[in-house]
Amino acid sequence: MTKQIHFNAFEMNCAAHQSPGLWAHPRDRSWQYKDIEYWTDLAQILERGIFDGVFIADVIGYYDVYKGNNYHAIEQGAQIPVNDPLQLAVPISMASKHLGIGITASTTFEHPYTFARRLSTADHLTKGRVGWNIVTSYLNSGARNVGENGLRRHDDRYEVAEEYLEVLYKLFEGSWEEDAVVRDRERRIFALPEKVHEIGHHGKFFDVPGYHLSEPSPQRTPVLYQAGSSGAGKRFAARNAECVFVSSLSKKLLKAYVADIRRQAAEAGRDPRKLLVYTLVTVIVDETDEKALAKFSEYQRYASYDGALVFMSGWSGVDFGQFAPSDVVKDIPPNAITSMMEEIASDSKAWSVEELASRGSIGGLGQVFVGSAATVATTLQEWVEETDVDGFNLAYAVAHETFEDIVTYLVPELQRRGVYPTAYRPGTLREKLFGDGPFLPEDHPGSQFRDIQAVKQQRIGRQPLPRPQHP
Repeated sequence: MTKQIHFNAFEMNCAAHQSPGLWAHPRDRSWQYKDIEYWTDLAQILERGIFDGVFIADVIGYYDVYKGNNYHAIEQGAQIPVNDPLQLAVPISMASKHLGIGITASTTFEHPYTFARRLSTADHLTKGRVGWNIVTSYLNSGARNVGENGLRRHDDRYEVAEEYLEVLYKLFEGSWEEDAVVRDRERRIFALPEKVHEIGHHGKFFDVPGYHLSEPSPQRTPVLYQAGSSGAGKRFAARNAECVFVSSLSKKLLKAYVADIRRQAAEAGRDPRKLLVYTLVTVIVDETDEKALAKFSEYQRYASYDGALVFMSGWSGVDFGQFAPSDVVKDIPPNAITSMMEEIASDSKAWSVEELASRGSIGGLGQVFVGSAATVATTLQEWVEETDVDGFNLAYAVAHETFEDIVTYLVPELQRRGVYPTAYRPGTLREKLFGDGPFLPEDHPGSQFRDIQAVKQQRIGRQPLPRPQHP
């Protein structure tokens, strides 16, 4: 196999993230999430391992579905307390030269006009190493605390997200022409007003008539990430995302997912090979299989049953606290991360609540691979070969030990096999990932908004914008 494997580090500005209870492990550092050194140390570890980036998840709200309250979430530190992710972009970029920084922000809670400025600012300050993970949010507690009655239905949130993206594309791509900023000291002209345009957006959910507040950043539109696993999510990702994150219970389900999203991307006029798909995995690796298994067994002693079910309940919208540990959890209608319940329903295994909690206590909904570097490397290669996935979104069990072990043991083994990069490409995050230019490619739907005057004229005439076509 010659396909290069991509790694992202899956993080969050909180303790333990995907492995509730592991913050209590004596070697764990995740409780230091609020200290800048935690993030700068992590950046240096990941860059040494040639990771594509650190992908920082986020939630607005708290997990209060389990047993109808947030008691166990707070007690177990299950993604509460949680701090803002965007503020981490600058310190991470200052501690590294190449590492990408994927920031999660919600189309439900962030207004597109002000968010556009925040994201452009981050892209400027990191010299083009920022990506945006587009989420529609799934916690009712978040909606209630910003004055909403509750979340919209799942698919309705993606309708809002589509228009949200349209506003951002107009601001990022069309508001400021490439040569608008001249900084002409002799003529005392900083920018040419005739080359800065109002976007004139008047839609179903947003009215944004004016100019983008920021001049064009190195990527204009930062790299677009999305965890699109449901039907609506996959349609949205196929049209917009450049990198897609997914978790899967099996290679069979992952293979079907990857094939489907590449097919939908092609139908949307995009090059399906320019869509990088990462699947969620936690790797426990050491010098030998025996040492890795002993380490995994040690980690399991710190796992939290209640903490795992706090997450499972929050992710699915189903209160697993109402079931006995032996109860089977198939065919329960969700209204949160619908793909989770769809996968459980489609899996041949009949999961009990207890098994679901045990499986999710380390690494969340992703696979857990345990073994020596050779064992894990072979497993990763098999997953890539059999599913056509591009890489792995790596969660940690113990911070930063998990990532140190991956960089120390696993990365050199993959490099020896010729399936993992030995150096970064130059340029922005988009250039490093795809080897092309810094901006959205011509076959991406965002590129059609570069001529904002034509866009406004087509909208006035109620003519649909042409669909981009990949070569």
